[in-house]
Amino acid sequence: MPNRIWYPHQEGICSKQAHADFPEQTFEREAGRDGFYGPASHFHHRHAPTGWSDWQGDLRPRAFDFTKVECALQGSPWSVPTLLHNDQCKIRFWQISQSMETLVRNADGDELLFIHAGKGEFYCDYGHLTVTQGDYVLIPRGTLWRIDVSQSLAILMVENSNGRFGLPDKGLVGNHAIFDPAILRVPAINDAFRDQYSEQTTHVSVKRGDTLSTITYPFNPLDAVGWHGDLSVVSLNWRDIRPLMSHRYHLPPSAHTTFVADGFVVCTFVPRPVESDDRALKVPFYHSNDDYDEVLFYHHGQFFSRDNIHPGMVTFHPAGFTHGPHPKAYQKAQTQPATFIDEVAVMIDTRNALRFTQDAKNIEVEDYVNSWRIG
Repeated sequence: MPNRIWYPHQEGICSKQAHADFPEQTFEREAGRDGFYGPASHFHHRHAPTGWSDWQGDLRPRAFDFTKVECALQGSPWSVPTLLHNDQCKIRFWQISQSMETLVRNADGDELLFIHAGKGEFYCDYGHLTVTQGDYVLIPRGTLWRIDVSQSLAILMVENSNGRFGLPDKGLVGNHAIFDPAILRVPAINDAFRDQYSEQTTHVSVKRGDTLSTITYPFNPLDAVGWHGDLSVVSLNWRDIRPLMSHRYHLPPSAHTTFVADGFVVCTFVPRPVESDDRALKVPFYHSNDDYDEVLFYHHGQFFSRDNIHPGMVTFHPAGFTHGPHPKAYQKAQTQPATFIDEVAVMIDTRNALRFTQDAKNIEVEDYVNSWRIG
C-alpha cells in the first residue's frame, strides 16, 4: 500500500464529520481508496448518487439467487460449479443431502465454508467437529476432510487460491474485540473421530487447478492419534461475533472484517442496535469503493438496505460506481428509523475484478440494476 498523501480541504457547503450532520436536502457520497482504509472525500449532492434512469454495459450492479444453482446437489465439493472468480478467489454454493463417500483435499489454497443451512459432522486430519447453521469453517490448504450429513446442508464456499486466510489486525480496539480468538473451535480427537478409524479402502479426491486426481488407500488416512502446532482447521459461528458499533457514527464495512486473505477480505454483518444520534446516518452510506469489488451473501433476517432480497441471494457491486441503500430504505431511515438491525450477511471484497461463469449468469436477477430507480 503506498504512503498516503494527506491534503484535507473543505469546499462549499459540507459537514465536518463524515456520515453525520448533513446539510439539509443533501445526499452524502464517500469516494475512498484501499477499501475504507485509505484517503477519502465526502461529497454532498442535491440528488441521490444512485438515481440513474438507465444503465448500459457490463459494469453494473448484479444480483444472483444462489439457491437456484443447477446440479448443485452433489456429494463432492469439486462437483459444484464456480460462480464468481478471479485469480485469488473462487466462490461456489454447495448443497449436499447425503454424506460424502470420499475424502477431499484442496491443493490450490485455503477453503472457507460458511454453513448457510443444515448440520453435519466434519472429519479432517485434525479431528472431529460438529458444524451447524451459521458456522464458518476455515480449512488450511492440503487438509483431508469430509462431512457426514445430519441435516441437508447449504454451504457458501470461498477459496483463497494459492493463499491462506488469517485474522484481521484489530488495531485500537485490541485483539479481543469483535471476537476473542479463544472462542475459535478446533477439531477434537474424540470418540467420534476414533470411531471412524478403519482398514477399509478409502479414496481421496485431490483438486489442483482444473484437474482432479484420486488417491486410494487400503485404510482410512484420517487416523491421527494426536497432533501439535499452530496450524489447524478452525470454526467460528456468527453468533459469537460482537460487532463494533458507535451510537453516533455509522462504521464502514471494514469494521466488520472477520478474515483476511491474499487479495480479498471476508466481513460479517450481524444483528446490532441502530445508531441513536439524531444527526447520524442510520443506513449504509453511498460510497464509491474504487479499489474493490463487493459481493454480499444474504444469510438471515430483514435486509434493511435492500428490496426483494431473500436468504441465499447474492449481490455484486463492482469497483467503479457508487452504490448504497435502495431509495425506500434510505427514505424510511430518515422518517421512521429502526432501532435494531436484524440481519446476517457475509461480504467478500476483492482487490481484483471478479468474473462470472455461465452458471452464475443462469441465476442472475436481470432487473436488479433498475431497483434503485425512483418511481
